[in-house]
Amino acid sequence: MTHRRIRSWIGSSIAIALLGGAPAVAAADIKGAAILDHPCGKVAVKQMGLVHAGKMEEANKLTTKQMQDQWKAMPAKDRDMMSGMMKAMSSTEQQFANEVKANGTLAVNGQDATLTVQKTTKDASGSSTSTMTQKFKIDGAQCMISQ
Repeated sequence: MTHRRIRSWIGSSIAIALLGGAPAVAAADIKGAAILDHPCGKVAVKQMGLVHAGKMEEANKLTTKQMQDQWKAMPAKDRDMMSGMMKAMSSTEQQFANEVKANGTLAVNGQDATLTVQKTTKDASGSSTSTMTQKFKIDGAQCMISQ
């Protein structure tokens, strides 16, 4: 074999190993009640309950370090305002778990995940749709809210 052929063979082997031979991390969509068994689903429900109870410091412990640092960097009056708004828009753990079961999709892609809960409400004047989206970072078996 000539040096040119050897280099070509090595280059092709590396390309195959990097592109075709390496296991790909498959994206997965989890729907309904199965979300509550996933670490990200558990964290989402727990944080919602803590926010609803006004326990913002505990709720922030379920977020990434970057989010915790951003929260701490905010002036106290802004944190108070945000806490109030978040509490007003939150629901209990049980209510949120029920919403996730009925209307949730957790898209997991490697170390990233996104929970989307889309709820349609119908009444005499028509229907409306609300969508809540929450992003996560996964590190092993731990899932932290990232946005």
